[in-house]
Amino acid sequence: MPSTFDSTLSFGMKTLSDSEPMPAKVRLGPLERRILKEVWSRKSVTVRELLDGANVRLAYTTVMTTLDRLFKKGLLQRAEEGRAFRYSAVCAPEEVSRLVAVTGMRRWIESTVPSSLPLSYFVEAVSTHDTLLDELRLLVEQKRSELKKRKGKQP
Repeated sequence: MPSTFDSTLSFGMKTLSDSEPMPAKVRLGPLERRILKEVWSRKSVTVRELLDGANVRLAYTTVMTTLDRLFKKGLLQRAEEGRAFRYSAVCAPEEVSRLVAVTGMRRWIESTVPSSLPLSYFVEAVSTHDTLLDELRLLVEQKRSELKKRKGKQP
C-alpha cells in the first residue's frame, strides 16, 4: 500500500505531484519529498542516522542541506544535539495542506497595512460559494468560543 506522501502532496482538494505548482516557500523537489518522507517514518533524525539507514545513499552535505531547506520552509523543526541537529516534522503528512494554507494566509494578512481589507477580499472569494459563508460564520463562532475559554483559564 503506498504511503500518503509517496509522489504527491495533498493540498486541500487538489493533489500536487512533482510537476504541479505549490505555494511559494513550500515547493518541494523530489529529494526534499524523499527526505521528508524518511523523517516522517522515523519521527526524528540526524543527518548521520539518515545516512546509516538503507534508504538514503547521498553525500552528507546533500542531506544536511536538504534538511536545512525543509527547516527553513517550516516543515521541520530542529534541536541541537552535540555538534549536529536532530530534525523532526512540524506536522503529520495529512496536516501539510492545513499548515501551508494557514501559513500562507498569515503571511498574506501580515504583509498588508492592518485593516479589514484583506479579510474583505477573503469574504468576497468565499461568497462565490454561498454555503461557505455559513460555514465561515460557524467556524468564526467556534474559534471565538475557544479563545474565550483559553483566556478564562489563564491566571
